[in-house]
Amino acid sequence: MAASRSGGSGQGSGGTSRRSGRPDAAAREAARLLDLRKRMREVEEAILARAPEHDLEPSLDRIQAVMELLGDPQRTFPSIHITGTNGKTSTARIIEAILRESGLKTGRFTSPHLHTIRERISIAGEPISEEAFLAAYDDVIPYIEMVDAQSAETGGPRMTYFEVVVAVAYAAFADAPIDVAIVEVGMGGAWDATNVIDATVSVVTPIDVDHTHFLGTTPEEIATEKVGIIKPSGITVSAIQPHEDVWEMIRARSGEVDAHLVTEGLDFGILTREVAVGGQLLSLRGLAGDYEEVLLDLHGQFQAHNAVVALAAVESFLGGGSQQVDPDVLRAALASVESPGRLEIVRRSPTVIVDAAHNAHGVAALAEALSDSFTFTRLVGVVAIFRDKDAAEMLSLLEPVLDHIVVTRTTSLRATPPEQLGEIAVDIFGEQRVTVVRDLPNALDAAAELADEGGVGGAVLATGSVFTAAEVRMLLGVTSA
Repeated sequence: MAASRSGGSGQGSGGTSRRSGRPDAAAREAARLLDLRKRMREVEEAILARAPEHDLEPSLDRIQAVMELLGDPQRTFPSIHITGTNGKTSTARIIEAILRESGLKTGRFTSPHLHTIRERISIAGEPISEEAFLAAYDDVIPYIEMVDAQSAETGGPRMTYFEVVVAVAYAAFADAPIDVAIVEVGMGGAWDATNVIDATVSVVTPIDVDHTHFLGTTPEEIATEKVGIIKPSGITVSAIQPHEDVWEMIRARSGEVDAHLVTEGLDFGILTREVAVGGQLLSLRGLAGDYEEVLLDLHGQFQAHNAVVALAAVESFLGGGSQQVDPDVLRAALASVESPGRLEIVRRSPTVIVDAAHNAHGVAALAEALSDSFTFTRLVGVVAIFRDKDAAEMLSLLEPVLDHIVVTRTTSLRATPPEQLGEIAVDIFGEQRVTVVRDLPNALDAAAELADEGGVGGAVLATGSVFTAAEVRMLLGVTSA
């Protein structure tokens, strides 16, 4: 009794009501969030324990089996499917921005992520919540385990990390529900786990050489896999392709399945482009008309190409290519779109830019964009590259735009040892322009000091892999994407 009369609030120091002995609302909510985050970590660890997305057995059998057991949730919404070598994620984000500005509830699936697995699944423009992710996971995991057991009986593998996340995404999209899904392939196309959707529109960004251990060693071989997302009687939207063999594969596949093909440079394209403060000012020709003076809040000519491909994809989805997007809708979408980890300025004094370029084609676009959009007195690179990439070609493309290079490694087990990368860099840059630092935090500090030698206009570029971009962002306190 004495305890109940003391203190004006009637609350104990531990957040418990002295009258009832029950935790108050704030304490209950804190406990709920703690349990939620613990469960999310446990689920993420369980998914990560599966074969990684770069170690897979090409097949749609397992994901198709899970989808059928779930009642094919991926068929409850229309979709836009995106393949290519580079530009997929940025194009997906631009498509999403235009469709959301048009009033549709979107679901977006992209990969890889920068900081959290939930970034891969976006609903209404935001990463899926922990609650929604766990609910979808709980829906699909019994069926995933059934398919794992069936596969094991025939000597096959468990479902991979990527296949599980695709299943979670499609279940979450169906549950939301969404009006349209914008889906980026993980690798390839024909046998990519995402390819259990029947997309209304298939988008092909530029195809070049990457993931040769799975997709082939020539652009034609790689295109053979990627064009497998093109569906019967749909619309194919193709970016400008750097190889004629790729054009032929896209034309052939579209003709084979009676898909209507529209191509950048012929059916739609960039009319004018000017570098502007914070991005670029564009005039675009869409499939259904022209759009004058729209500001794209992203740097680099490659992003202008991504934007016009995205525009054509939206026109194809909303009106079969015959109906214009409201120009004000397009302006609002392009002015607000973000692409984390792609030519992203994450710090000032000195300026630090991160870019997730992880192959030669991506690095070439990065180098062109740096020359086009920035004027630094001194640019120092912090570069960490995976062992399975062509480091020599990537570094050769960076050499003309970097004054100095600091080679290092990320925490990924796939990272090239800094000493080995340094030997390659010395052959290309010369010994005086190369510094080898074993760990990324110290490499970033070294690069900042070297950039400061250029005075006020010095800058640092961190690139070479998605891991490089993500870890530099985290080191500088940027954790949202």
